[in-house]
Amino acid sequence: MRIVLAAAVVVCAAAPAAGCGSSRADGGRDVVAAFYPLAWAAEAVAGGTATVRDLTPSGAEPHDVELSPREVARLQRADVVLYVSHGFQPAVERAVADTTGTRVDALAGLRLRAGTGDEAGTVDPHVWLDPVRFARVVRRVGVALGRPQRGDAVAARVLALDRDYRDGLAHCARRGFVTSHGAFGYLAARYALRQVSITGIDPESEPSARRLGALVDLVRREHVRTVFFERLVSPGLARTVAREAGATTAVLDPLEGLTQAEERRGDTYLSVMRRNLAALREALGCR
Repeated sequence: MRIVLAAAVVVCAAAPAAGCGSSRADGGRDVVAAFYPLAWAAEAVAGGTATVRDLTPSGAEPHDVELSPREVARLQRADVVLYVSHGFQPAVERAVADTTGTRVDALAGLRLRAGTGDEAGTVDPHVWLDPVRFARVVRRVGVALGRPQRGDAVAARVLALDRDYRDGLAHCARRGFVTSHGAFGYLAARYALRQVSITGIDPESEPSARRLGALVDLVRREHVRTVFFERLVSPGLARTVAREAGATTAVLDPLEGLTQAEERRGDTYLSVMRRNLAALREALGCR
């Protein structure tokens, strides 16, 4: 079966006439994932039965990814392509449109959060930060790779995170947290938290001076102790707000990619999500 996981769920017919077939000489599947969470899911489900390539290099911000002609060609030949729609990675979406294999969108079939204010008309793509939603994505990967039982097993590991988050965030002194990038809306909604972000869903948006002033006032008024930033984007704005408000800074990782140091350390989606939980518990005064 020829498979590509991408922006919309399209299943390639198993019949040879549909053009399905493995692109690896050993009969294994060739999988292309747009960025880290999808690559992690594919590798965890495949268990060595597929070659998985992440289009976003370690340490790179996935929103900015541009593809070389060679990368486009490999994507379009792949048995499986995993990607996210709604403009998260425009270069990948353009290339996926011309693939001949199966395309599966990580956002397809999920209830999505809408952007507000200046981002009205957009949707929030960060579904992997909600373990319940991401478990559904993992199961879909299992079906696409012809390993539904393995997909269920990996999804169960993701759902274990949900239990940890529910228990760990049940009793906290505060429910609001401040982030540099509005990536945590799904996570906040799932666990009855309130995210306040310096920039919006798009980490490259620039807040006005008035917006920054209002955030500083909010941090002071609500006695927020920590302003979170992420490793793959400049922490300058978060540090400015924290400094003006007398707060500290810490990392809350949107898991759009791993740094090289995290890769060397052996970090995974699961370990980083648990580190995020520890950071939230400390910032929110949970017991």
